[in-house]
Amino acid sequence: MSAETPVGQLLERQDADYRGWWWVAPPRDGWLEAGQGTVVSADLAVRAAWQAAGRPAVSPFETLPGGREGAPPGAVLFWPKSHALGEWWLLWLCAVLPPGTPLQLVGENQGGIKRVLKVLAALGLGCRKRDSARRCALYETRLERGALAPDDAWTAFEAEVGSERLTLASHPGVFGHGKLDDGTRLLLETLPDMAGDVLDMGCGDGILAAWLARRGARVTAVDVNAFAVEATRRTLAANGLGGEALESDVYSALAGRTFDAIVSNPPFHQERAIDYGPAARLIHEAPEHLRCGGQLLLVANAFLPYPDLLERAFGGFEILADDRRFRVYRAFKG
Repeated sequence: MSAETPVGQLLERQDADYRGWWWVAPPRDGWLEAGQGTVVSADLAVRAAWQAAGRPAVSPFETLPGGREGAPPGAVLFWPKSHALGEWWLLWLCAVLPPGTPLQLVGENQGGIKRVLKVLAALGLGCRKRDSARRCALYETRLERGALAPDDAWTAFEAEVGSERLTLASHPGVFGHGKLDDGTRLLLETLPDMAGDVLDMGCGDGILAAWLARRGARVTAVDVNAFAVEATRRTLAANGLGGEALESDVYSALAGRTFDAIVSNPPFHQERAIDYGPAARLIHEAPEHLRCGGQLLLVANAFLPYPDLLERAFGGFEILADDRRFRVYRAFKG
């Protein structure tokens, strides 16, 4: 099998022996998933694909395979679109792997891979360019202990909606890092009072979960991103609120559970590409996870084609708010 992504194709042509290496935050690529080594990813869907291929896959919040004694011979970090997230991964790798471990960093030029030179220099790590092709570049260095800890990347900020104030945990790997998204604000301003069991789908930093829990709802919050799940747990704790936060690829972790309401600001990007897949699954499968009379409430950019999806899934819907940029939709299960 040949590599499917530009970064995979660049790695495929290397003469390096990658057996036993860690592949850190990679994209979906059949060539990577069919090879050797362990994936370390905050993306549950990526880890599930590797596990389905019989490959070891862990989150950075899990116990790592082998401990210190079982450290890999090297690691490849796939540089993310968010440079702050890339810096976190570097701090994390410096903290968990022995000094001197070889590290390669690969990414697309359009994604800012060339900026890693300054980032590595700021961390006191030497670097050399190993190769470039397919509008991508590959650099290599060796890890050293850093003065900064990965946990230093976690921050907190206050979000206000009307007279309501919440403390939110924030991380570079989470949607809306360090600020309240305008679409989420419109959804919060529009939400009717809800009790019972409520699902926050795509929980991000946990503001919807905290908002609902403060009003008495029994909240379950899910996200495919391990950083988001951890942020939601921290947000609930910071505000003295209860609730459950789980990693889930849309409904994958929920089995036959049903709810009185599902609330979401669903994502529609995968890195730089538009991807309606998760939102389409959210809408299409929502009736299976709602009790009779239950409601789906979601906010979306006005240009997104969600009305057709809602019509097909529920047979009808209403628009609760529209500020020309965002719309809040509601649909009921009959």
